[in-house]
Amino acid sequence: MKLETKCIQAGYEPKNGESRMIPIIQSTTFKYDTSEDMGKLFDLEASGYFYTRLQNPTNDLVAAKLCALEGGTAAMLTSSGQAANFFAVFNIAQNGDHVVASSAIYGGTFNLFNVTMRKMGIEFTFVSPDCTEEELEAAFRPNTKCVFGESIANPALTVLDFEKFAKAAHAHGVPLIVDNTFPTPINCRPIEFGVDIVTHSTTKYLDGHDVGVGGAIIDSGNFDWMAHADKFPGLCTPDESYHGITYAEKFGQGGAFITKCTAQLMRDFGSIQSPQNAFYLNLGIESLAVRMERHCANAQKVAEFLQQHENVAWVTYPGLPGDKYYELAQKYMPNGTCGVISFGVKGGRSAAEDFMKKLKVGMIATHVADAHTCVLHPASSTHRQLTDEELIAAGVGPDLIRLSVGIENVDDIIEDLEQALKG
Repeated sequence: MKLETKCIQAGYEPKNGESRMIPIIQSTTFKYDTSEDMGKLFDLEASGYFYTRLQNPTNDLVAAKLCALEGGTAAMLTSSGQAANFFAVFNIAQNGDHVVASSAIYGGTFNLFNVTMRKMGIEFTFVSPDCTEEELEAAFRPNTKCVFGESIANPALTVLDFEKFAKAAHAHGVPLIVDNTFPTPINCRPIEFGVDIVTHSTTKYLDGHDVGVGGAIIDSGNFDWMAHADKFPGLCTPDESYHGITYAEKFGQGGAFITKCTAQLMRDFGSIQSPQNAFYLNLGIESLAVRMERHCANAQKVAEFLQQHENVAWVTYPGLPGDKYYELAQKYMPNGTCGVISFGVKGGRSAAEDFMKKLKVGMIATHVADAHTCVLHPASSTHRQLTDEELIAAGVGPDLIRLSVGIENVDDIIEDLEQALKG
């Protein structure tokens, strides 16, 4: 099936007389006839459900759809994109380990890595997405466990060179993890370019309507854990909390990562997406392909308008010819990037704040990538915890405005921007 069809049909095939839509299994627990039946689930000897804190049938059906869209072998939903990124890294890195990460990532993810996970004893080295191969090579250590980046960074809009980062990661025997939230699998399929683990904030375009917070992790099934068993004891040695199961042996290259992430991390942290939110997510995914086409078409016109406006200092959009990341975008996402534009208003921070106050169609919101046009000043909101130096390193200057172009009539969006930019 093509991607547009997978958005509708993948993950769930109703049988004769069954619900056409994925059913909402709004239950915390599941009944079994015998303790032995339930015991098999706790021993990971049988598949099934016993407590929604770990797994839920609604969630798994939606995860299966995302798995099909990304071209992976296994997937899971989480309570948020933050939880997805935390789980994806913490599943293979622990106290005393090290991670290489792109510096151009979402401010909340940077804070998760640079502050919270450092407190857990995991060290991070941040490198520019534009670094040379030599600079990237120098960032690795003997205890490096993975490399992390974003396909299109939020809000810097840098495009990650998948093949460069994958080559370096694999040379050191570690996986490359990429957050693919902005382009979605409709416009970008990182696994096809060597990425091993894909994450999403499903809250954004996948949902598309600002109704449900969530995240997802998809395993490509391509990374050979047992070939690097000394680096990944959690996957390649017996887990005594599950009667000595070795995940990489029992569940194979395509299932070990997600099984461990569910059996251990979801068990202990409980960052499950609610079945109700998973149902909303599936509704959003059904229209994802047509929405992304409209988002990208609108954003292209808006970016071209901003580029020629006398009161705009600069515009960043990977779809603009001449943009720093245009060529990489054409290589990795030739059918479109996303609907998010970064730009600066002449006059700096104060002018940017005045511009935002005048908007009528665009709304000021700490959200991005949904049907409504949204605008944000990251330096005073999502990235306010970063120093000026960290803001610059992340590609988020004090004057940067993040404009998430919605699917309204593009003429209305441009007219709104025009009146707000006057003066």
